[in-house]
Amino acid sequence: MRFLDTFFDGAVMAKYLPDLLSAIVTTLWLSAIIVVGGLALGLVLACLRTLGRWYLTLPIVAFADIGRALPPLVVILIFYFGLPGLGINLSGPMVLILVLGGVLAAFAEEIFWAGLTAVSKGQWEAGRATGLSFAQTLFEIALPQAIRMGIPPLVNRALAITKMTALGSVIGVKEILAVSSSAQSFSGSATPLTMAALAYLAIFLPVVILSRLLERRYAWAV
Repeated sequence: MRFLDTFFDGAVMAKYLPDLLSAIVTTLWLSAIIVVGGLALGLVLACLRTLGRWYLTLPIVAFADIGRALPPLVVILIFYFGLPGLGINLSGPMVLILVLGGVLAAFAEEIFWAGLTAVSKGQWEAGRATGLSFAQTLFEIALPQAIRMGIPPLVNRALAITKMTALGSVIGVKEILAVSSSAQSFSGSATPLTMAALAYLAIFLPVVILSRLLERRYAWAV
């Protein structure tokens, strides 16, 4: 009974459920923008890298390496608390979108690039020999294979990044963790945190299952 009162207090659940539902909506739309934007940017950068121009390759590689090396929380704090000193004021959600979307783009670029380089040179040459332009060879032959090879790691990386929306709690974004932590402080009960855990499970567990199915579906035979 004490366990239930601590983690599953019905009165506390009823009181804070509307706030939590609003936070779930916020988490979902932030995650959608971050994933779509990050994957799209990563794909564009990987395609530009295939051109082999040093003035494109160097900044793309630097972006990917820095984006994968820096802890997202550090960058979030710099953007939110540092940029106002330069006269640039960004809202909490915009900071999350830019930082987490950028981090996902850095990882996605490397995943797409690895897929493109895994396509044999012979297929590139065969495409050009049949009269296809470089762009046609890229988009019709190489890229479909690279995307297929990259689906499992891309899904896993996107899942990891979207869970980082919880970092928005440190800059006032009213996502799941921020709302549940505030509710826990006011109620003095662990129930809001339990509700947050259940919300994260409801959102991300299906994605985890989907990623496992995709890994099996698109695994290359060896």
